[in-house]
Amino acid sequence: MGVPADRLPPGATGGLRRIAARGTIVNAGFTVGLDTLNLLRGFVVAAFVSTSEYGVWTVLVVTLGTLGLLKEGIVGDKYVQQDDEDQEAAFQRAFTLEAALNAALTLLVAGALPLFALGYGESEILLPGFVLLIAIPAATLQSALWIFYRQMRFYEQRKLQAADAVLGFVVTVVLAVLGAGYWSFVIGIVAGRVGGAAVAVRASPFRLGFRFERAAVRDYAQFSGPLFVGTFSSVLAVQVLVFAGEAELGLAGVGIIGLASTIRSYGDRVGTVVTQTLYPVICAVRDRKDLLLESFVKSNRLGLMWGMPFGIGLALFAADLIRFVYGEEWETGIGLIQAFGVTAAFNHIGYNWTAFFRARGDTKPVAVVAIVSLVAMVGVATPLLLAYGLDGLAAGIALATAISLAARTWYLTRLFRGFQILVHSARAIAPTVPATLAIVSLRSGTDLDRSPALAVAELVVFLGLVALATYLTERPLLREVAGYLRAPSAG
Repeated sequence: MGVPADRLPPGATGGLRRIAARGTIVNAGFTVGLDTLNLLRGFVVAAFVSTSEYGVWTVLVVTLGTLGLLKEGIVGDKYVQQDDEDQEAAFQRAFTLEAALNAALTLLVAGALPLFALGYGESEILLPGFVLLIAIPAATLQSALWIFYRQMRFYEQRKLQAADAVLGFVVTVVLAVLGAGYWSFVIGIVAGRVGGAAVAVRASPFRLGFRFERAAVRDYAQFSGPLFVGTFSSVLAVQVLVFAGEAELGLAGVGIIGLASTIRSYGDRVGTVVTQTLYPVICAVRDRKDLLLESFVKSNRLGLMWGMPFGIGLALFAADLIRFVYGEEWETGIGLIQAFGVTAAFNHIGYNWTAFFRARGDTKPVAVVAIVSLVAMVGVATPLLLAYGLDGLAAGIALATAISLAARTWYLTRLFRGFQILVHSARAIAPTVPATLAIVSLRSGTDLDRSPALAVAELVVFLGLVALATYLTERPLLREVAGYLRAPSAG
């Protein structure tokens, strides 16, 4: 395929398919572990704080986390995509831009915090918000992990990243048990970022240094401008939604929205795993449309094998999760969690489409679809939230997701002429259908009182039927992936 040697792990053998397959397993193990830690962290803290305290943390996440997303991938994605001869110089140019953007972000967040506190009417977010600013420069130092990512050295990359995740989890849980409330989240995040930065700097293959070149700025701006617009649209959509939720429902309502979003994010992560693994691979073969189509088809089928059962399963068992795990205080969020589950399931159709456009340097479609999603969120979901509360938000999220899915499908049909994504996706969706019908039939045909034991038994039946149907319908693809994993390869 003519892949540059500096894009491959040292001593790699077996080809890109095997490197990608093994990388997917490495990334899956890390991401599932990381998101399980995050989910457990949410469970633990929710057990020790009130819905209002959880709402304070949700406001902080939306205020700081979404503002941080404004520069997400803007520099890193372009660094991975480029093929400069001097890779150390290329990294230092990227590091310089990342440091500058993070410095600007720190000032932006510091100035915006009082405005958000005033807008939400919650001055309580100010002090923890300013403390969280420490995480931004620490994240800059973790840029060294891009080098491992571009070279597809997934194991080393994830091993280094684990320091941030594990340290943050331990500190958060310990402080929550000790009664620190939402401060357990704040201190845990900062501790994890600082520890992760120290590990990344020590392991960096290239020297961290500043190298400013105007030509590089123009190159990055051309690539990243549409990505910024897209991310800004997504950030604005979340800000409007949470602001409207706080105004209509108070901090307790925002806490429920935050919990539903956390659970949904867990379901999205397998798609993220495959996308993160494939991006440097796609960049290496971006001029081969036949390989791009093959990668897209197979990766989406693999993503749907997880995303569809998780989302539909979440909708089926949301009431049990709330009643037997969280308690009565959270019961008003059952409908919202069910809606998030269904939308998360169908959002896996073409979920990694942006990676293929970014790899080809065509980032404008990313901005367009994000703007369409923003209009749908502001024009549909938010009015329904204000009119009908959490139930209205559930319906609005479903409609906004359908609109966004239609927009991405249109662009994909332009990239891959004649490709019918919905027909392709139906094959991966099919295994969830008999399992869902079985659970619905069991519930409608019996008159048993709900109990934790019954819920677990139904969940086992659901997962077993999904696994069996997936094996029967996707056996060739599963065997192909297993073959790549058995082959010798480095990285």
